[in-house]
Amino acid sequence: MNSNPTHTSRRRRVLAAAGLSASLTALLLGAAGTAQAASPDNSLKPGEAYMGAGIAKHLGWKSDGKTDPTLSATVEGVDVSGHQGNVNWQSLWNSGVKFAYVKATEGTGYQNNYFTQQYNGSYNIGMIRGAYHFALPGNSSGAAQANYFVDHGGGWSKDGKTLPGVLDIEYNPYGATCFGLSQSSMVNWIKDFTATYKARTGRDAVIYTTTDWWSQCTGNNGSFGGSNPLWIARYASSPGGLPAGWGFHTFWQYTSTGPIVGDHNKFNGAMDRLQALANG
Repeated sequence: MNSNPTHTSRRRRVLAAAGLSASLTALLLGAAGTAQAASPDNSLKPGEAYMGAGIAKHLGWKSDGKTDPTLSATVEGVDVSGHQGNVNWQSLWNSGVKFAYVKATEGTGYQNNYFTQQYNGSYNIGMIRGAYHFALPGNSSGAAQANYFVDHGGGWSKDGKTLPGVLDIEYNPYGATCFGLSQSSMVNWIKDFTATYKARTGRDAVIYTTTDWWSQCTGNNGSFGGSNPLWIARYASSPGGLPAGWGFHTFWQYTSTGPIVGDHNKFNGAMDRLQALANG
């Protein structure tokens, strides 16, 4: 035993520093574990998910509503679901909104009760509009959900006013981030959905997602960029890095707290290009 006071004091300081370091390490590891095992949004009931429903829960993104990015040529749009109820399309049109996407279905058991007012209302005011499907890959096959989507509002017609349907595939707001699927199973599920949608409508479905989710749940698979337009979600001043396979985005959801309905988006191009996408 060393009874030298100087040595004893120095030893105590070393041990204290080591203890502090261990505590900080444990704290950081605990925080990381919590982030990876994000809990579901218990405020949502089955059928109530919407574009971006899992983003704030899993990534902590918050928009101050002031972000209004200006690109060289863009078209302003919105996306809505049953949460918005009957939408004031005239006010949105007057504010400069020219396209809208409306939630039609979720899984194989939910239809938006406000779909008719939202889908027809946006069309009647003059907007180019389309429908989206909130995917629940752990519940049924991609083909089953694509068929359900097409049968309940997700179809397409060459009228110059109807955009191709959207597969909203993102963080699971009800449970496990990747819906309990492996990366390869998730890729196969998305292929099943998009192939079935194209067979039914003749159009390639737009894919809505985040770069983080896509990397985590598909292994950053790059096989969809050559066929399916990308709708990237990122509440910031730019779309940021894109998932593998896509050299550019087609739509960008840039805020969840925009005027009137919350979710606002930019089409990456001028109005004539948006019309071309609608025409197929």
